[in-house]
Amino acid sequence: MAREHDGVLQQLRQSEAGNVFPLTAAAIFVLAGLVGGGVDASRAYLVENKLQNACDAGVLAGRKNVRGEGFNAEAVAAAKSYFNVNMTGISDIDIPAFVPTSSDNGNTIEAVVSTKVDTTLMRVFGIDNIPIKVSCTASMSMGNADVMMVLDTTGSMNRDINGNNTWDNSKRRITLLRDAMESFYDTVAKSADGTNARIRYGFVPYSSSVNVGRLLEPDWIVDRMNLQSRVPEYNTKTETIVVGYEPPRYTTNSGTNDLTSENWSRYNNSWYDDEPECNNAKPSDGAWRNKGKSKTEERTYINSAKQRITEKRTWQEQDRTVYRCRVAYTYWYWLDDRKEKREIFSEELTIEDPIFEEVTTKTFKRWLYKERKQSDGDDLDVSNYKLFNVTEIENDDDDGSKKPYTWKGCIEERGTASEATFSFSSLLGMSPYTWDLDIDKAPDGSEESKWRPLWPEMAYRRGTSSSIYRQDRGYDGHPTGSGCPSQAKLLDELSKDEFMAEANKLSPEGSTYLDLGMIWGGRLLSPTGMFASTVMDPPQNGAEVARHIIFLTDGEMEPSWSGYSAYGTEYYDKRVTDDGTSQQKSRHTSRFRAVCQAVRAKGIRIWVIAFGSDLSADLQACASPQSSFDAKNSEGLKEAFQDIAKNVGELRITM
Repeated sequence: MAREHDGVLQQLRQSEAGNVFPLTAAAIFVLAGLVGGGVDASRAYLVENKLQNACDAGVLAGRKNVRGEGFNAEAVAAAKSYFNVNMTGISDIDIPAFVPTSSDNGNTIEAVVSTKVDTTLMRVFGIDNIPIKVSCTASMSMGNADVMMVLDTTGSMNRDINGNNTWDNSKRRITLLRDAMESFYDTVAKSADGTNARIRYGFVPYSSSVNVGRLLEPDWIVDRMNLQSRVPEYNTKTETIVVGYEPPRYTTNSGTNDLTSENWSRYNNSWYDDEPECNNAKPSDGAWRNKGKSKTEERTYINSAKQRITEKRTWQEQDRTVYRCRVAYTYWYWLDDRKEKREIFSEELTIEDPIFEEVTTKTFKRWLYKERKQSDGDDLDVSNYKLFNVTEIENDDDDGSKKPYTWKGCIEERGTASEATFSFSSLLGMSPYTWDLDIDKAPDGSEESKWRPLWPEMAYRRGTSSSIYRQDRGYDGHPTGSGCPSQAKLLDELSKDEFMAEANKLSPEGSTYLDLGMIWGGRLLSPTGMFASTVMDPPQNGAEVARHIIFLTDGEMEPSWSGYSAYGTEYYDKRVTDDGTSQQKSRHTSRFRAVCQAVRAKGIRIWVIAFGSDLSADLQACASPQSSFDAKNSEGLKEAFQDIAKNVGELRITM
């Protein structure tokens, strides 16, 4: 048969006649093969793309659902589900089985999928199907990332997940947060292991204030400030007192002290007929003789004339024997003798006459509670306090004496406006403009552009422990509660020990100022702000840097109108509201939402976690798209941090 075909073909080739039909038949046969092959190849190509996409989606979903238990049944189910969804709409093939696997406990997910596409025209040529095989891998690989942890450290973080007070530290929200942070760090570190990626962390714990004092230049902080506080009142007394002495003058003196004598006793056994005979026999009185050594004494005293007298006195004790004649009987005389004693002295006197001056002295009376302000001349000098030096000031409860204080580092915010609403746009910026909401601009030298040191020990309100008085001043007062979280930290590459040291410093106290936390999270991460030299420090690998804020709170906005915060004592200072209380929450919330917009405009991704509380519409509005979490318990909190870690770690398909 082959030879016959060869002969026919040879005859056709050699023939010079017009053989149109045979040639046309041959051409149609070849053309059918080309067209059929193109159609079936195109169908196979479409199926291969669909299969590859489904495979990629499956392993990605599987990797995203890896939790602490590794690539478990839940993660496998998620992978298969995504694969199957992506394979819908394909006909003429058998949907292949999708079997994802992992050889490293979930860090890398792999799959190989095979199927066949049935041919149509190519069947004429004996080709019934076209085999297709794809492979896919998803793993966590790292790019450069800066992560700013903006963490709620208000008093409620000491409660358990249900909002109850607890003595069990392991059940406190702050402890659960530390556990989730540790897991987050481990996940990111594992992804970065073996790469040249740079991962940096910063921290902004927030409550009633933020502790950023050591990050600010001293010139960015005021030297004097007003404060709702107290001043001492005193009782005064005016009197004339000696304030010094004139140059000394000198005098000398000498003399004899009073004479003392012993009793008379008989001198001898002789008798004398008359007084002349006795006197003739009487010895002469003895001369004064020194008895023992002389003594010297010096003393200084103030006399009744207020003169200061310095007296140097030397004295010597002396004695002698004296004699007398005495009638013993009516006509007889005898001799008596006795000892006499005296002291002779000499003295040198230094006399200093007093200098008198009329002075007024004061003794503590009571405290007057008021605003200490420049117009009254009693504003606070904080020029030394802001440098973290020990600063003494009158504040002792009992006697108004000075007490020493050192600044912890928390701040009062700079100038603002008591407006009801704020907004931000990339074109117009913040409206209305205020210094406190500007996350980029450094102070320009004006007082409004500078921060004030928070001085909680000097903050007092008018009233009692259970009430607050509207009056401008009064004699009833009470310390104003405050909260100063642990120090904020600029971006830095941290070991796990260093990272956890920051987590362990978190100390719950104060009220919830969400706006304040976001302001400072944005300030410390802004590539165009006051800390841009740190933020824009280029990584050695030269690659781009993704910037993230992880914003966590366990409650809604809850500013205090009676406490001392970054906005002063709002009840009195009215920096946010018109009357100290009305619309306080809504006005702070408006600031919060506007600042969130300003931060996102910097290319920063904001992750929001509501922990143990509802994920409010305001929190959702603050977050970047698909970046908010409602963590009702510790497991939900860990899952939220893990999901963020995977995105920070840039989950990718590797071929």
